Amino acid sequence: MKVLRQGVAVVLGSAFAEPRLGGYDLPAVTTDTIFGPATLHRWPERRNAFVLFRHGTPHRHLPHQINWRAQAAALAIANVGSVLLTSSVGVMDPMVPLFRPLRVYDLFMPDNRLPDGTACTLWPEPADFQGHLVLDGGLFDAELGAQIDGIARGIGHGIAGEVLFAYVGGPRTKTAAENAWYARQGAQVNSMSIGPEAVLLNEAELSVAAVVVGHKASRRDARQDLDRQTLAESLTRSHAALEALVVAFLREGRPVPFKNRIYRFDEVP
Repeated sequence: MKVLRQGVAVVLGSAFAEPRLGGYDLPAVTTDTIFGPATLHRWPERRNAFVLFRHGTPHRHLPHQINWRAQAAALAIANVGSVLLTSSVGVMDPMVPLFRPLRVYDLFMPDNRLPDGTACTLWPEPADFQGHLVLDGGLFDAELGAQIDGIARGIGHGIAGEVLFAYVGGPRTKTAAENAWYARQGAQVNSMSIGPEAVLLNEAELSVAAVVVGHKASRRDARQDLDRQTLAESLTRSHAALEALVVAFLREGRPVPFKNRIYRFDEVP
């Protein structure tokens, strides 16, 4: 039986550009991995609680410049067992509200690639312990999701609903035709993150949940002016909607067992 990793972590996106959260300046810890270095930030109230700013602080990495593999490996090295991913997203479903927390129940990522075109896997080359990720429980852990729902209710910021998330690598935004196509596949929200992290963290055998906040409508009938000020204001509102939940999870969140598996041919009876 595998030992449950005891740590928890939160991954933050474009709405969080400075290493400060819940009134704290978060100390940085750089971890060397086989994929290169990655920086985590310690949550000061609790041992084995970490924050990862996927774009760096200040925001300096576009999606295709992020070392996704190194970030996933660093969380595993830090003994993290469960991770809450967050993102500000475009909303394609007119029934999904803006600026309220939404929990992701599944991922639409038909081309399993990172933005640099390589396969989205921790094993880009033959390696020991490589294998196929088998999704017995799905990419997003239901037990961890239910725990986050309870934490959100406890702080008065209840989850507004569950959504199907579409990942698109970027760094450009989607065309109206592309957004319409994703919507026809059933996707309700999209962004340039979460997808790679969900896959890579599961390959590292960490449990994952994701909470997103819609900061703009991404539909033909709701075109918005995305000038710099408008986008900055929308990300500020997204930040406010997420911060209380993120802080509460860092304080109260508990790791849960990993429910998927890695199928390795050298382990076949």
